[in-house]
Parts: sequence; structure tokens; C-alpha cells
Amino acid sequence: MHYRRIGDVEVSAIGLGAMPMSIEGRPDESRSLAAIHAALDAGITLIDTADAYHAHADEVGHNETLIAKALAGYGGNTDDVLVATKGGHLRPGDGTWTKNGAPAYLKQACEASLQRLGVDAIGLYQFHRPDPNVEYADSIGALRELLDEGTIRMAGISNANPDQIRQAKDILGAGLVSVQNQFSPAFRSSEPELDLCADLGLAFLPWSPLGGISRAPELGSLFAAFTQVADAHGSSPQRVCLAWMLAKGEHVIPIPGASRPESIQDSATAADLTLSREEFEQLDAA
Repeated sequence: MHYRRIGDVEVSAIGLGAMPMSIEGRPDESRSLAAIHAALDAGITLIDTADAYHAHADEVGHNETLIAKALAGYGGNTDDVLVATKGGHLRPGDGTWTKNGAPAYLKQACEASLQRLGVDAIGLYQFHRPDPNVEYADSIGALRELLDEGTIRMAGISNANPDQIRQAKDILGAGLVSVQNQFSPAFRSSEPELDLCADLGLAFLPWSPLGGISRAPELGSLFAAFTQVADAHGSSPQRVCLAWMLAKGEHVIPIPGASRPESIQDSATAADLTLSREEFEQLDAA
């Protein structure tokens, strides 16, 4: 496994997005636990979750509890695993998503996540999504307080635009270490945020990084470009996709979602795949 940095913590260059293990269509618990253990076996040391990753209204934090159980039941050492969770996004249980960026709520949600994960302090706590009914600075101020209290060790933001990233940096200073936005071959509108993170020394964590690959029939020439490079390397288009993202900057750490051991094992090997300059440029222009 290759490694990159989030703040002062070294993590695997590929993370595990654990959301598919807890929302609608999720597998049984045994397969999810096997998938997390397979990720750990492959050297993955970054697991991304959120309190809102659940299917039903009465199971808030389902994914956090699942991860805590998987780590506790793993046969190897998990001291170097960074669990990154999020707060500020809610699921009422009817399939919709709502937002609550109120400082008091975020602090309450963080404390609940702390208890579910069973840790003394959350390694990386991220504000999940801006709430249009709350001043962004007020929401980020709650993360500042959590940092000062020692409830969280590092802070991140998610689904943020450049102005919000700069504002969060002003408030949090060195405490802000990462930005998690959607980014994939078919969704590249977060390119400005990816570049800004490089300028500010922040890790950029693409969520749903394989979104432009799994919808192959709809994407035509885009999928063909990744398939062509994959065939040349005897690899999968998914693995090539992650290698392309890694090549965009040392600060990029994709977190592909997975609920099967085979999927995360394939993703974990993307860091070993080196693209030529011509291949990278071909994919970048696809």
C-alpha cells in the first residue's frame, strides 16, 4: 500500500467509503464485516462514515456502529486506522436527506458519534453539508470548539465550494485538514476545489469516485477511454479510474464505496498502477 497525509496523519492512498453497507440495499452484516476486514487486510487505513449512513429513522449511526464492531473484531492491529465521520446531514427514514448545521446540534451529533465509535476523540470529524438556514461560519465555529475541547483531533468539511473552504480555513487554521467533495470521471465540477486544496495544503477526498465508471452504458466514449487504458494494463476500469485520480495530486485520496470484499480489494491495488503521461492526459481530457 502507498500512503498519503491528512493533516499530520499518514493514511493509505485509497480509503474505504462505508456508506453502501448501511443504506438501502445494504448487504447482511456478515458480508459488510468481511468487506471491512478485507480492506484492512489490503492495507487500507482510512475508513469514511457518517451518522446519517442508515436506512431507517430509528438506526442513526448504523454505519459508525458497524465500523466499530468490525475494528473490534479484527484479528490484527488497528491502531493506525483513521475513522473519519461526519455530522450535519440527516435521514428521516423516508429516503430523503435533510440538513442541520446548528452549532448546538453539531456538538450533540459529534458526542453521539464519539460514543458509537467507542473512542476518546474522533480522528477526523467533518461538517457533512452546508445548511442554508445557518450561517456557514457558525457551523464551522462548532468544529473550532470541538477541536479546542479535544473531542476531535482534526476537522474537515464536505460538499463545500471554494469560498466556504477559504472561510473554514480562516476559522479553523491548521485544524482544517481535508475537503470531501463529489468527484468522478462523470462529475468534475469540483476541480476548482481539488486545485484549491493543493494550494492550501489540504487533503481532497473524492466521494463516489467510481460514479462515472459504474454507469458504463450511459457514458459511451468516457467509459471507452478508461476501458482502453485498463485493457492495456490488464486491469479494471475502476482501478484505472482511481489511479487517474491519484495522479492528479499527492493530496488526493479517493474513498470508493464498497460492500463486497472483492470490490475494495480491487480498489486498494490502484495505488500500484502507474499511468504514463499520455494515458493520464487521455483520461483527463475524456
